[in-house]
Amino acid sequence: MVDNGAGRRPVVTELRLSAFRAHRGLRLPLEPLTLLAGASGSGKSTVLEAYEALARLAGGESLGEVFGGARGGPSAYVPRGAVPDGQGRRGFRLGCTVDGPAGPVRLDLAVQAEPELRVAGERLTGADGRALLATALRDPARRVVRAEWRTGGVGQVARAPLPDDRLATALLPLRVAGATEGQRQVLAAAEQVVPALRSSFACDPRPEAMREPVAAVDGLLRGGCDNLAAVLGRTRTECRTRYAVLLDTVRAGFARPVAELLAEPAAEPAVRGRAGLVRALVEHGDGLEPTPLDRLGDGELRYLALALVLLTGPGVLQVDPVREVPAARQALVVLADGLDRGLDARQRRALAGLAARMCERGHIRLLGTVCDGEAAGAAVGEAAGARLVDLGA
Repeated sequence: MVDNGAGRRPVVTELRLSAFRAHRGLRLPLEPLTLLAGASGSGKSTVLEAYEALARLAGGESLGEVFGGARGGPSAYVPRGAVPDGQGRRGFRLGCTVDGPAGPVRLDLAVQAEPELRVAGERLTGADGRALLATALRDPARRVVRAEWRTGGVGQVARAPLPDDRLATALLPLRVAGATEGQRQVLAAAEQVVPALRSSFACDPRPEAMREPVAAVDGLLRGGCDNLAAVLGRTRTECRTRYAVLLDTVRAGFARPVAELLAEPAAEPAVRGRAGLVRALVEHGDGLEPTPLDRLGDGELRYLALALVLLTGPGVLQVDPVREVPAARQALVVLADGLDRGLDARQRRALAGLAARMCERGHIRLLGTVCDGEAAGAAVGEAAGARLVDLGA
């Protein structure tokens, strides 16, 4: 097994998109830190969208839940001008490779978007190149796919119908007993792919929602970071080491001096015994009143929120834990669209440098898009396990 920067924790090492929005055939190797640059319309955000879609499918959501809400419906994911086949079908393909104890395992998924949204086929391939699971849409009149998975040696397979709107790999642990060596190989591959995909946190801080007081007990940071004040207070109280690093990072990106980041009650609890609201403030150490978060600019708020994400982890971020897998075998991937959006040059350098350090340590993995590829590349430099990809090149 390759050294993936996370010990024996399964991680996604490659993402594949075919006929998915603007991408006709993208094969993207993923490092612990992968930043995507390129002109508007080059498909940077689409890569993150594809990763998140696979993560949600691995978590048990249906195709309709993942792709049905797009403007224009599922057809919006198919490239413009894509020609339907003889039966009027159009679709797209997504895939990934997950490295871990079972070696590099490939997951490939073909989705039919028209005339109906359904799985057209799925394939799970082991490290030896042999298929462990394969599904196919045999009868368009039935809402199932025919699935077969290895039970023993060559030619020894089990067959069963599975729903045509779910990821079969995520269903295997419920269907395979693990009584034979072949079944155990199938289970090992599925139980490597599913936790690796599910261990992700999509993050895009929204400054307009971060300025209001929030419930003091709201201590898991959401993807929009609107409950930042409560999480800042929790971090300051529970982990002084991480708080000290956060404070240094904020000082590197704020124009005014920063002495402390505070969280204080914003209102009395409406009901005795219940927690009230808190608001966050920046103390400058000049003897004057602290600055409330609602007076900070959008760039400062985004910078603060992203720094907090990079310095915390699953216990502080609102992620769906894979409870059946020990935390020590999970590697959190942060999906950050517009990592440097709204930031000035100093903040961009500081944040990219922080991301490189955290990913190099194995604290997290990060897949993000940047507007300024040149600045991000200079900030990341020669950091181990870091890669800048220009999708417009």
